[in-house]
Amino acid sequence: MSDQLWTIESIRDALGNPALAQSFLGEINRAPAHQLLAVFAKWERIAKDTFAAVERGREIAAAEARGEEPAGVWIDATDRVLADAARIRSRGAA
Repeated sequence: MSDQLWTIESIRDALGNPALAQSFLGEINRAPAHQLLAVFAKWERIAKDTFAAVERGREIAAAEARGEEPAGVWIDATDRVLADAARIRSRGAA
């Protein structure tokens, strides 16, 4: 998708989530003429990032299905997350 020209339709489709797609369509339809390119560029970037994340997720799922470790550098944040959760709980948060 990233090699093709992006259109309003392809951005809408790449966003995937109906609520997000509706937000895009609403914003692009309400944009004044002098802001159309900026609004389009903003949502094109969001669509590209979303599309890339979905593709990456599919690659990871396929690697795991084959019993392989997913490619890339993975940082184990378990200790940090547990420490953050303990700190939050100590303040009385649910």
